Amino acid sequence: MKRALPSRDELFEILGGVMDPEVPVLSVVELGIIRDAAATDDGVVITITPTYSGCPAMREIESEIRGALDIHGFGPVDIRTTYSPAWTTDWITGPARAKLEAYGIAPPGPVQPEELIPLRRRSALVRCPYCKSENTEQRSVFGTTACKSIWYCNACLQPFEEFKAI
Repeated sequence: MKRALPSRDELFEILGGVMDPEVPVLSVVELGIIRDAAATDDGVVITITPTYSGCPAMREIESEIRGALDIHGFGPVDIRTTYSPAWTTDWITGPARAKLEAYGIAPPGPVQPEELIPLRRRSALVRCPYCKSENTEQRSVFGTTACKSIWYCNACLQPFEEFKAI
């Protein structure tokens, strides 16, 4: 007897357990990296969009995607990368933004259209994930990864990272 093919929702549920290696409190689904998932008689096709072109975590993410689907008996896995439309922080879910803040990383905030800068958007205010003050300042555009920057809170005197808005 042939096993029924998993639905798109079932595949997304499995992939919801694949965590981002650079921000381990978020799944690749919550980050919006997973664009589509489909099962066929020949295997599973997963379409992804990297957060940044050349993101070093993508190889690890692809490996974890294959592993998660393999554990559930789905394969072979064909992972297709698409860059259009480009990934945006708008694809990060609301609950994922709350998880970022609870983890100590300021989530990307709302961005005004007039603040659009090629390849990078910046929100007007970055709230401290520790004390919630907006009395903060950017100390470095470069954080521990390409997707984060370093900020400092003038209220609680804590340094923290911001997930860059793009």
